Amino acid sequence: MTSSSTDLLATGQRVIRREAEALDQLAEALDETFAKAVSLLMAAKGRVIVSGMGKSGHIARKIAATFASTGTPAHFVHPAEASHGDLGMVAEGDVLIVLSNSGETPELADILAHAKRFAIPLIAVTARAGSTLMGHATVGLVLPDVPEACEKGIVPTTSTTMTLALGDALAVALMDHRAFTPDHFRMFHPGGKLGARLLRVRDLMHDDPPLVADTLAMGEVLLQITRSGFGVVGVTDDQGDLAGIITDGDLRRHLDGLMLHTAGEVMTANPRTIAPEALAGEALALMNDRKITCLLVMAPDSRKPIGILHVHDCLRAGVA
Repeated sequence: MTSSSTDLLATGQRVIRREAEALDQLAEALDETFAKAVSLLMAAKGRVIVSGMGKSGHIARKIAATFASTGTPAHFVHPAEASHGDLGMVAEGDVLIVLSNSGETPELADILAHAKRFAIPLIAVTARAGSTLMGHATVGLVLPDVPEACEKGIVPTTSTTMTLALGDALAVALMDHRAFTPDHFRMFHPGGKLGARLLRVRDLMHDDPPLVADTLAMGEVLLQITRSGFGVVGVTDDQGDLAGIITDGDLRRHLDGLMLHTAGEVMTANPRTIAPEALAGEALALMNDRKITCLLVMAPDSRKPIGILHVHDCLRAGVA
């Protein structure tokens, strides 16, 4: 490694360590005002409006998106656009979260006046306790006095990292209070890897599994396997409970005199099954581990098959 590369590495490590230290200080600095801010958000009858200018605006957008994706209706309002009509997006019943490291951002003046005029609660996030923004705040969250990570101390780095973390802390506190579950999360993330990871077997399974009685002759069983298109068939006893499964491997093992047998004589007993509430990723892992292509889905606390899941169903949905 050259000297130049060493210097670059040292700079990167220094920045990350400074920001990590700033986050430690932020965690230690949280007090009852944080709990008051969460209570204010919980009591909101409307939406959470997050606003900020410049780098704070970029952080505000992410915080609003995090709230929205975790069950708290929220959106970002640009303070400059607010002065040209977007103040109509901020209404009684809403709660404002306004970000400004200095607390003196001039573009915030109109949105602060609007909040005061309509008695809209305001949560301020700033590094200056005596700032104009704090003077308007219902609840003020003050960032620790730590230097920015750049050597000049002017580029928003540690301050934006702390603000982003504080927004995450507010969102997660709301999630915990509302008992927000993975199923709720999936409602807001139907696409992409996040949504796929949270899919349940019941979301992907076919509701009409191919089933035959254990007494059925293999000639009829083969017709059912062909009709179903899954390459397998479940075998049930006289109570309708799952007794086994017939796969391509079972057919090959009984090829000699196959038509002289019944389904119960050819099947593999006690096959692997899956519950409808299991994660689709768990089902895919099980199929990969057992080198099988299908799983029968069982009714809760029962031996009754209610569905079938094929490996291709998981792959098409992006489960991996």
